[in-house]
Amino acid sequence: MADITRIFDFPYHQLDTYNLEKAFTTKYNGVWKSISTQEFINQANAISRGLLRLGIQPNDKIAVISSTNRTEWNVLDIGVLQTGAQNVPIYPTIASEDYEYILNHSEATFCFVSDVEVLKKLNAIKDKTALKNIYTFDVIEGENQWTDVLTLGQDTSNQTEVQARKDAVKPSDLATLIYTSGTTGRPKGVMLSHNNLVSNVLDSEKRVPFHYGKSKGLSFLPVCHVFERMILYLYIYCGVEVYFAESIDKMSDNLKEIKPNVMTAVPRLYEKVFDKIVAKGADLKGIKKALFFWALNLGLKFEPYGKNGAWYEFQLKIARKLIFSKWQEGLGGNLDLMVSGSAALQTRLTRVFAAAQLPIMEGYGLTETSPVITVNDMRNGGFRIGTVGKPINNVEVKIAEDGEILAKGPNIMLGYFKDPEKTASVMTGDYFHTGDIGEFDADGFLKITDRKKEMFKTSGGKYVAPALIENQFKQSLFIEQIMVIGEGEKMPAALIQLNFDFVKDWAKKHHIAFNNTSDLITNTTLLERIQSEIDKANSCFGHWEQIKKFEITPDVWTIEAGHLTPTMKLKRKIIKEKYAALIENIYRP
Repeated sequence: MADITRIFDFPYHQLDTYNLEKAFTTKYNGVWKSISTQEFINQANAISRGLLRLGIQPNDKIAVISSTNRTEWNVLDIGVLQTGAQNVPIYPTIASEDYEYILNHSEATFCFVSDVEVLKKLNAIKDKTALKNIYTFDVIEGENQWTDVLTLGQDTSNQTEVQARKDAVKPSDLATLIYTSGTTGRPKGVMLSHNNLVSNVLDSEKRVPFHYGKSKGLSFLPVCHVFERMILYLYIYCGVEVYFAESIDKMSDNLKEIKPNVMTAVPRLYEKVFDKIVAKGADLKGIKKALFFWALNLGLKFEPYGKNGAWYEFQLKIARKLIFSKWQEGLGGNLDLMVSGSAALQTRLTRVFAAAQLPIMEGYGLTETSPVITVNDMRNGGFRIGTVGKPINNVEVKIAEDGEILAKGPNIMLGYFKDPEKTASVMTGDYFHTGDIGEFDADGFLKITDRKKEMFKTSGGKYVAPALIENQFKQSLFIEQIMVIGEGEKMPAALIQLNFDFVKDWAKKHHIAFNNTSDLITNTTLLERIQSEIDKANSCFGHWEQIKKFEITPDVWTIEAGHLTPTMKLKRKIIKEKYAALIENIYRP
């Protein structure tokens, strides 16, 4: 372990320790294709040699924009880092203007893209950047391929220069610039060193139970996000075979094909999985339906480590055999562990999936913290529902006087690229200000209560924590997205995007005729039902926090339309602007 100090040391550790036949596997034209650990290293070295022949210097920036996770991304990543250059991943779904800003701000000289759609967006602005060349992972006629760089590196005569570059890279050196997706304003370039990410892998590993050298992991969260990227390094370190899902839409098929032992996701995806399971249960008849909902309700009361007593555990054993085993089969049959990050996970999901022996271990962190600060662990009493776990080794966490979570450790970023003032604004000595509000329970488990910037006061002077309220309301099957509003107003209110798939099925079952979405969202029976869902959720909050009025938005909130960040967080400012008329209707009808 002592010899792993730079990110590109991980593959060599895997070669020495596990030497996998299937280190990375991607599906091309309907066929899964794998590369071994040795092939992974050989290709990465070829990329390094090719880049040197293209004139890449230490500290040059190489951008990569990929719509899907794929083997090429990881080969390129190691190949770039071995030259002393830095990888700049860019979210594929952001606007062309944001491509332009990040490419220019980072001073990227080359860019690798996955497919023709990304290429079109890039071509629209490439003349306004300093890019010398663009290479594509997919074969696109008339374009430079990433294989051109591999071919350029086939000649091994400059491998000694690659080795010299590797030897010159220090653990404290910059490894990557990750531009935060940003819920407001321009994205910030987070500077992460080799040591930031390596330390986070080594310190997180102690919380994750793998069958070293034998486990399979399914990867589908964007690898441009630090959460999935760190997880991939963790998989390499622990000898986990990595399989890349074709897309989120095909995740269900891929789970059944691959039968992974572990996967990572953001809460919204777990919500969708749960909603699909419940919808299937609702379609059952008679005794099967009764058994399904008996098991579901039992699961919603789950507490770990047998805290509910022997009678509950006896019933749970039956529920697992009759019902929850089917859930496991639907997710491939071998899942031991799911990990959740990026946003708060609803406790009902934590409970019911753990009851089904599909435990979701929720963690907490930010891009600036590489990312893990805390994480739950099923073993040794380290799992507490409603929390994000305890701090990992070597990371210190304290709560400031105003409730803000501060973190200190080897995982804290070097700073924001070209922005010392912004860097200084989030640091107090060695402590990073997360912008999140939280508290520790008596046993040292951290609980996140809200985003500091998102809390607001009503005109009556009462504080409202929107994320906490939103998470409660999203437990309704009718509600896909919700944003609580009311800053400076007399009461909190909400903008709601319905779970249209569920609502349409519900409407048909209740013989509600509709020709389009507008008919549906103005239907009196549906609105009354939504109000009852609101009333039910409101009962969990104080009078000043309760949602008094709501408006339903006619469209789906998406990343592409600007409602959500690439990690599915609400872009509150943009949502307010889009639905300004609906907000006026709430407060000034």
